[in-house]
Amino acid sequence: MSRQQSQKLAVALITLVAVLVFVPVILILFYVIYKGIGAISWEFLTQPPRNGMKEGGIMPAIVGTLILTIGTAIVSMPISIAAAIYLSEYAKDTRLTRTIRMAIINLAGIPSIVYGLFGLGVFVLAAQFGTSILAGALTLGIMTMPVVISTAEEAINSVPQLFRTVSLSLGATKWQTVRHQVLPHATPGILTGMILGISRAAGETAPILFTVAAFSQPNLPKSLFDQTMALPYHLYVISTQVPGMPLSIQYGTALVLLMITLTLTLMATIVRTSVRRRRDW
Repeated sequence: MSRQQSQKLAVALITLVAVLVFVPVILILFYVIYKGIGAISWEFLTQPPRNGMKEGGIMPAIVGTLILTIGTAIVSMPISIAAAIYLSEYAKDTRLTRTIRMAIINLAGIPSIVYGLFGLGVFVLAAQFGTSILAGALTLGIMTMPVVISTAEEAINSVPQLFRTVSLSLGATKWQTVRHQVLPHATPGILTGMILGISRAAGETAPILFTVAAFSQPNLPKSLFDQTMALPYHLYVISTQVPGMPLSIQYGTALVLLMITLTLTLMATIVRTSVRRRRDW
């Protein structure tokens, strides 16, 4: 087989694999839209559930999901980015740092239910935060940290070493070099990690099941120590725990959750693309 034939075969196989992955996702997306679009209305989006959640809307669950997503970002992003900067720019390449990096990678693969049990034991019981927004946000924040740290560190390491060398040779301090030369160029990759982390947190059920989610709570939370409804858990409840629940409401709830996740991803992707276009390398 010639080199050109091998290249064409490789391209064909890669294209086939991409199609096999892409097509089912698109089919699922259109199926959820088809089944759930009929339930979407102003009342569905702005009213609390009524009559055993078989009527009304999902407004408390939408608000709860947004609160938990914002809380997760506040908890995880500053610590994760700071950890990535330290590991990439300040920590020496020792057995300890290599062990820490390996631990971070392994933590990213732990099932979410394990994080839920951790949050239950540490934040709900030991710290006595109770089943609350604070406990849920802390649990989700810890769950997303490994993903954000790994991607942020990779983005920082991808910045050419020449930028650091020139900056330091001109008299800048280490932090000034990181702040003004490294981080601006690493921002697109850091945003990618943030997108992955927040999107995962917005769609998780197991961690909030143990730490924050309420079965039914028509009223909005008033403090960080209140429970709240959330779309992933609400979808689980109406799909498995409520007899006679109309399918349109189930698929409508799934569609709203999907749209929130896609909107967050799209907004972050637009920002990332805009920053990347201004990059000079």
